[in-house]
Amino acid sequence: MGFTIAILWKVKAMSDEIWTLSAREAVDHLDSGAFQSADLLQALSDRIEEVNPVVNALPTLCFDRAHDICERMARSGLKFPAPLFGLPVPIKDSYEVEGVRTTWGSLAFKDHIADRSDYAVQAIENAGGVVYAKSNTPEFEAGANTFNEVFGRTLNPWNTSRSAAGSSGGAAAAVATGAAFIAQGSDFACSLRYPASFCGIVGLRPTPGLVPQGPSRVPYQTLSVIGPLARSVGDVGLGLDAMAGFDVRDPLTHPLTAGPYREAAQQPREPVRFAYTPDLGVATVSGEVRDVVGAGVMRLAAAGSTVEADTPDLSACHDAFRVLRAFQFSAARRHVLELARSDLKPEVVWNIEEGLKLTAVDLARAEHDRSELRKSMHAFLEEHEFLVTPTAPVAPNPVEERFVNNIDGVELETYLDWLVLGYAITVTGCPAISVPCGFNGDGLPIGLQIVARPHAEQELLQMAAWCEQVLDVGMKAPIDPIARDY
Repeated sequence: MGFTIAILWKVKAMSDEIWTLSAREAVDHLDSGAFQSADLLQALSDRIEEVNPVVNALPTLCFDRAHDICERMARSGLKFPAPLFGLPVPIKDSYEVEGVRTTWGSLAFKDHIADRSDYAVQAIENAGGVVYAKSNTPEFEAGANTFNEVFGRTLNPWNTSRSAAGSSGGAAAAVATGAAFIAQGSDFACSLRYPASFCGIVGLRPTPGLVPQGPSRVPYQTLSVIGPLARSVGDVGLGLDAMAGFDVRDPLTHPLTAGPYREAAQQPREPVRFAYTPDLGVATVSGEVRDVVGAGVMRLAAAGSTVEADTPDLSACHDAFRVLRAFQFSAARRHVLELARSDLKPEVVWNIEEGLKLTAVDLARAEHDRSELRKSMHAFLEEHEFLVTPTAPVAPNPVEERFVNNIDGVELETYLDWLVLGYAITVTGCPAISVPCGFNGDGLPIGLQIVARPHAEQELLQMAAWCEQVLDVGMKAPIDPIARDY
């Protein structure tokens, strides 16, 4: 299909702009003293003025708070700690930052000002990160298209008529446009991986317990995790170094957390072998995604690795995920339904009510299925080392669609049906990363998902770095938002 491209503003010479640096370059300049954190904040502020009115990635800014932190550090004569050394980082609007508006994308909390920061935010700040913005998210992270009644839609920078996916869509769009070096996001069904795929960047879903979470009404849950988004695998490794760690307040974290991850991500390693499946045996995937990812896998095979067409048995993933997701929604958000039902979007109400209808038998069956799925995936990865799939089943869809309900003529029943490639991996507890794989005929990015054994993030980053090197379609520099007329 042909298209015309209209750049929204004149293309600038960006080579000397601070915001075009990789996160690792920016951090190294901060460490050496060549830049101060305030320099990066000013560069990001200027860039946000240009791109944010177009893509709506960062609806809440807190530059005053960020500059106050920098000034306090300067007065005390202290240097920001490693590994970020003062790198500015945006936080998803479903995580609280002390003194900053946090809405969860919900009218029920549209005026909420946090009185303390979430554990993950504290971890980022303790690692030298400086929070300057909140990124847009769908209401209570429900859905893989980033829109809400408080701030509106986040648009895809590759085509502003398309979705940036979700629920970390604001974070991904910010990174892709240079409004962020790296960003914090989270992943329940697919919420780091789908936005990474749609925005042409890299997103990592870590093993549950690697990054601290909380405070939470469901502290032992393992479906939702926090992780980094960036323009390269190496920068994602840096982001994971800043987020991972032990926090005694989170019962799932552990004092023997591995790392460093930046170092691993800078050492590409060709796997001896890996398995590939276009659909995990359980998902509906469009023909164009199959073609692009299939061609990418052929390039990886030509580079020397042995590719085996195989998939684990994940047939029980649908019922297991839907029951466990519904239970988690009801446990975490039942109080919101009771207090502000009329303010909630239908998908949120549906999720909570599905959870309230569950029985002990439903939960017992779902936990049994999850255990079997996990064992099946572990055995599979012991044999194949890695599993490669498409990240998302479609290229970026029209932003007006609340969710994808038709793939190549196949009608999907609920808004969860197009999330299978993500949630089938979520229920196994395995880490997964999305890296750019190529583009469809309309010039829209398509991602490749790599899955590894639990707690094998270092090996996963090395494999991802090798794929990034071989495929060579990753984002070398931020992009200006583009309007495309088809």
